[in-house]
Amino acid sequence: MTPERRQELVLLRRARDLIDRRYAQPLDVPAIAAAVHLSTAHFSRRFRAVYGETPYQYLMTRRIERACALLRGGLSVTEACMRVGCTSLGSFSSRFTELVGTTPSAYRAAEHPAEALMPDCTARAVTRPARQPRAASPAGTSRIREATATAAA
Repeated sequence: MTPERRQELVLLRRARDLIDRRYAQPLDVPAIAAAVHLSTAHFSRRFRAVYGETPYQYLMTRRIERACALLRGGLSVTEACMRVGCTSLGSFSSRFTELVGTTPSAYRAAEHPAEALMPDCTARAVTRPARQPRAASPAGTSRIREATATAAA
């Protein structure tokens, strides 16, 4: 690995860590790219190549992941939406449904006994939202629901 490539990976890791730390704050791709001293287009291309999703997709996945925990804790959908840094309830609900496979209201109303029995670190790993190709995902199933059903069994 060349020194330039190694430095680029360090910068991309810093950007990912920034997203993980500041997911609830107003963030956009140009601001993240500027924080790691890369152009927006180059940063987006390289981030996707290394992590398999765009910086914005990664940010939204972190936000939805945290929103799932807040909804399991009993917060309202609107309050969870605002706490994770989303400003549009409609966009939040659409993205949540896309990633989780159910609406935020249905997720909040559902029982989550398996997650209650797991240590926090395990529950985060099992319930982490993941984008799946639409063709490979049968009618609304999601990794979260599959993992929850497996853990509950």
